Amino acid sequence: MEHKQKHAKVSASRQKKVAAAVEIGERLKKAKSVVLIDYRGFNVSEDSALRREFRKANVEYKVLKNTLVRRALNDMGIKELDGKLNGPTAVAFGYDDVVAPAKIIVNSINATKKMSVKGGLLEGKVISDAQVNTLAAIPDKKTLVAQLLAMLTAPVRKLAVALDQIAQK
Repeated sequence: MEHKQKHAKVSASRQKKVAAAVEIGERLKKAKSVVLIDYRGFNVSEDSALRREFRKANVEYKVLKNTLVRRALNDMGIKELDGKLNGPTAVAFGYDDVVAPAKIIVNSINATKKMSVKGGLLEGKVISDAQVNTLAAIPDKKTLVAQLLAMLTAPVRKLAVALDQIAQK
């Protein structure tokens, strides 16, 4: 009888792990971008500030077990990040803005000289830590929209100035 209870506990524990891996997998699939972070050396106040920045940008930030993340990635057919899932791992899931997780993390790393990027996913494809840094250099969506509008209105503005100068002559 004792053996059956022990087996039932192990089975329940395994079911919880499988359910947690499935939940992580759903987040990975839903996210536009994902960044894996080694957060060693980060203190509580720095972590709190980072979490605040993530909340403002609608980025979900979780410290997760490597085995669960590995299982979720493997279930998606992604094995390239297996070697990166060692030591403490936090995961930032970007649901709205593709650039936000990378930008916030890289800015935090530059400011604190702590943490490091392990890699990530962009639209479900594996990206390296160097590619995460490149992604972080891209302006955010608001800035890109403003730049596009400026480019689109510049010819009209120049035409209006030219017509005004002709009219004054």
